[in-house]
Amino acid sequence: MFVKSQSFLFSVSKLFHQHQQWRGMGAMTKVRLKWVKNKNLDHVIDYETDLKAACILKDAIKRSPTGFLTAKSVADWQKLLGLTVPVLRFLRRYPTLFHEFPHARYASLPCFKLTDTALMLDSQEEIIHQSHEADTVERLCRVLMMMRTKTVSLRSLHSLKFDLGLPDNYEKTLVMKYPDHFCFVKASNGNPCLKLVRWHDEFAFSALQKRNEDNGVTGEDSSYREFKRGQSTLTFPMSFPRGYGAQKKVKAWMDEFQKLPYISPYDDSSNIDPESDLMEKRAVGVLHELLSLTIHKKTKRNYLRSMRAELDIPHKFTRLFTRYPGIFYLSLKCKTTTVILKEGYRRGKLVNPHPLTRLRDKFYHVMRTGFLYRARGLGMVSKEELLLDRPEDDLEEEGSEEEEIVEGSELEEDSEDE
Repeated sequence: MFVKSQSFLFSVSKLFHQHQQWRGMGAMTKVRLKWVKNKNLDHVIDYETDLKAACILKDAIKRSPTGFLTAKSVADWQKLLGLTVPVLRFLRRYPTLFHEFPHARYASLPCFKLTDTALMLDSQEEIIHQSHEADTVERLCRVLMMMRTKTVSLRSLHSLKFDLGLPDNYEKTLVMKYPDHFCFVKASNGNPCLKLVRWHDEFAFSALQKRNEDNGVTGEDSSYREFKRGQSTLTFPMSFPRGYGAQKKVKAWMDEFQKLPYISPYDDSSNIDPESDLMEKRAVGVLHELLSLTIHKKTKRNYLRSMRAELDIPHKFTRLFTRYPGIFYLSLKCKTTTVILKEGYRRGKLVNPHPLTRLRDKFYHVMRTGFLYRARGLGMVSKEELLLDRPEDDLEEEGSEEEEIVEGSELEEDSEDE
């Protein structure tokens, strides 16, 4: 049983009272918006798809008892890695990370082990995981606290491992180290799950609340103080595609949406009408918070779908991303659908990068350098040069995000990813 503080219970009671008031005020006037393409954010998906695949392969090689992987063992991993090319071609594309050599018994069988540069980057990653362990534990607790039963399947969590910045073997190195926070259980269908052991009041504070509180402390915004006194609502930061913000219908709709009471994703929503506008805003808040907890401020739509029931969000939740393009961006790059929290990026770069994302940028720089130099020979570049070059030089600024937006076609709201 999870014991919650009196302040939490009071906030739920206050929200329920506000909800009763809003039910009699009529539904919001909603506008159907066309999906538009953002080149800067699509570019992020392009480079991070290869980055994630390389990181997964790096961890798999490290876990291997032999210290290497054969081309045959990874031949069927293309879909798992989200690649558009065969895995063997991908491994050969980045010789600065993966060293190819023939198998001891089968000379025609290519094998791959980690280069010294890759091993050095991996050791730096371990240091980051150790030094930021408390932050990772909090992030994992908050994910579980948003779930209806405070439980998530290990399969769903494994899909989010890269996005949440969890260590490769987090089940042993993290979960088992904190028995007062987490425990393993089995769902009714027999699937293994991770469960929250106890509620943490100190973590039940959303990213939107923290943002508004920080602005209030610095004197930039007094709305959070008014919100705590019940005199106003919290507003979501919005950045509209060019032309949308100026449309009167869109502006009127967003004004109505922002005036609805804000419900923390950590609050009980069982008393709210599931068909109401208030419940829609609550679902937007849940998705906003979950994306805020990811270190890259993005994840795949299908990863969210696997947790939809536990998060208590609508079955056709994709329409929320297309309905609120000022908050979310839906990318269709790399044969998948990725949802991005727009406030997390400025001109295609993370606003507040986590130390692990900085290291991954360096990892990508090493990948790209190897790709560029492989035709001329790796002897032309030293390990020190690889690691000292600025990784952000590879991520070109393409101008402001508004200038890079071009109108696209209508998005099929809840089609499955390929």
